[in-house]
Amino acid sequence: MKRLFLFFSRNLKKIRIISLFVLTTVLILLLFPSEGRFGFEFQKGTPWMHDELIAPFNFPIYKYDEEVEAERDSILREFKPYFIIDREIGNLQYGRLLEIFDEQWKVYFGAGEGEAVSPQYKGSRSDLVRTRYLLFAGEILRFVYAKGIIGNEDVLQRVDNQDLTIVLLEDQYAEERDYGEVFTQKMAYEYVLQRLSDFRDSLYGESDIDFFRSLNINEFLVPNLFYDETTSNQVKNELMEEISLTRGMVQSGERIISRGELVTGEKFRVLESIRREYNRNLGLVGVLNYILLGKMILVIILMILLYLFLYNFRVEVLQSPRESTFLLLLVLIMVAVSSFTIRYNVLSIYFLPFAIVPIMVRTFFDSRLALFIHIIVVLIVGFWAPNSYEFIFLNLIAGIVAILSLTNSYRRGILFLTGVMIIVSYSTVYLAFSMIQEGNLLAINFKAFLWFVGNGLLILTVYPLIFIFEKTFKFLSDSTLIELSDTNQALLRELAEKAPGTFQHSLQVANLAEEAVIQIGGNPLLVRTGALYHDIGKMYNPEYFVENQGTDYNAHDELKFEDSARIIINHVLDGVEIARKYRLPEAIVDFIRTHHGTTIVQYFYKFFIKEFPENESSRHKFVYPGPRPFSKETAVLMMADSVEASSRSLRVKDESNLSNLVEDIINRQIREQQFDNTDITFRDIDLIKEIFLRKLLNIYHVRIEYPS
Repeated sequence: MKRLFLFFSRNLKKIRIISLFVLTTVLILLLFPSEGRFGFEFQKGTPWMHDELIAPFNFPIYKYDEEVEAERDSILREFKPYFIIDREIGNLQYGRLLEIFDEQWKVYFGAGEGEAVSPQYKGSRSDLVRTRYLLFAGEILRFVYAKGIIGNEDVLQRVDNQDLTIVLLEDQYAEERDYGEVFTQKMAYEYVLQRLSDFRDSLYGESDIDFFRSLNINEFLVPNLFYDETTSNQVKNELMEEISLTRGMVQSGERIISRGELVTGEKFRVLESIRREYNRNLGLVGVLNYILLGKMILVIILMILLYLFLYNFRVEVLQSPRESTFLLLLVLIMVAVSSFTIRYNVLSIYFLPFAIVPIMVRTFFDSRLALFIHIIVVLIVGFWAPNSYEFIFLNLIAGIVAILSLTNSYRRGILFLTGVMIIVSYSTVYLAFSMIQEGNLLAINFKAFLWFVGNGLLILTVYPLIFIFEKTFKFLSDSTLIELSDTNQALLRELAEKAPGTFQHSLQVANLAEEAVIQIGGNPLLVRTGALYHDIGKMYNPEYFVENQGTDYNAHDELKFEDSARIIINHVLDGVEIARKYRLPEAIVDFIRTHHGTTIVQYFYKFFIKEFPENESSRHKFVYPGPRPFSKETAVLMMADSVEASSRSLRVKDESNLSNLVEDIINRQIREQQFDNTDITFRDIDLIKEIFLRKLLNIYHVRIEYPS
């Protein structure tokens, strides 16, 4: 039990990392579709590269989605909406008309013995005229209500088509009628006005006209046709369900296609049908265990490859649970979104911005890791994506384009340019595939280009995502480095004010280190920012550092050698304290901690040993606490810091002296094994020496002596 506990305690970090990989593998398997996969790949317009394919079972030939959609659209266009007609409304309005007619007749033409109730109307009308007028008014109402009046404006917008046929429901009977034969309230009103206008010439006088105006027949025009949404939807759904999704059958044993035969339009339809049926049947015939086993093998292989890649090329990432979690989470999120999109057919798979994955990884790590992670994601999703080969090809090209376009990711507008390049790459490759498959431009699905544009626009969302992941996982992006390297930052302004010599020294170190890292490969923006902050600890006691001292006074003259060394060494610890106070990123703090490594404060140690040769055991008092540099950037900063500081002390700054200085300082650091924890090479170091010498010659304006 004790051994087991010791094993777990010693290997806790490894166990956590392996557990993360296992958990990611399990979650990816859960996201996989439950059905199997057709074992043959094919593309429209290309030869069939497999053996002769014989139908293993009966299966239907499915229509394309476009065909089914066209049939649905046709049904919707020709669909006859259902309306309920209420005859009782017409009868009620006719009864109201009779009452109003009698009242108004008395007003205009007499209450009994030919005398009008209102004195302004003189003259009576016979019963024959009364009957004629009543029949006319009643005829108008009966005609309008017989046709029907539709009053629902929302329905009118949906069915306002004069060529449309509607179905009128009355009791248990249904009658088809052209939509143009029924009235809207506006049409009924216009019809009444027209009939009154035509009838006006047969009236006896102005009093008759006033009489009909007083009737106001339009008041009796109310809707009696009502849209029957329940019946309409029921019939519409029944018609939709009757649409056949297939067009013919292929019998078991029938030859489908032979090797080398061109996958033409009809062959492609049959192959798509057998693939669809095959994938569906796999989940129904009791072979799910084998399907699951196959998926497990595929995903495990990809996860092992990712682990081995990190182990061999980016072991520092693998050893960091924080960084490993970020990479695996990125893979998992992209796989989950893709699975949801494909399973529920929400959007086209080409709308998903897969290039965000390499962009995110490239922002925080490097291009090689970004490409490998992108390949892993595309291969996993490509297993169940439609047209797998096309999908993988398009997204690999887009990912490579994204990585190549981000070589200077700190430049403004570079992400917008990346989005444009991704749109162009998607569109170009898709156009090439379509021309191969279709053989002409007219059959190309140009709607896909809209998905590509949306994909490119979604790339712009990477900015807020970078900010979120940067803060969550404590990473450092180029955008943050640009902000930190601004010399107007409060901390740098304070350094320039309290220790102006140190500030100028830091600027020169930044220039040296940046140029070197550009040449040997690395993050020049990171090393420049680290160089600007590496000596901020000198703000506490600026007068004890030579670059801030005048010519007449040296504060160390009054101190013991050990005390002087302690003040010099403490600028590293003070710098870390200040950096924490100002919440500088850990990557910048690392430059402060490592820029002297575990070297000795040579100047004071030599004087101490000379004066107290018997006290060599006190050597530890003159040693910086470290740690040693552990990256190219921190190693270059150590070299640049020592070289720049020492070059100031040279009395004669010629090419020979500067060259010897650079060689001596860097070779001493190598002998002291300060760079053993970095991946820097001797070739890199030789190149760094050349760069430092050239830059120093420029700084001190030394002319190179050419041989005579």
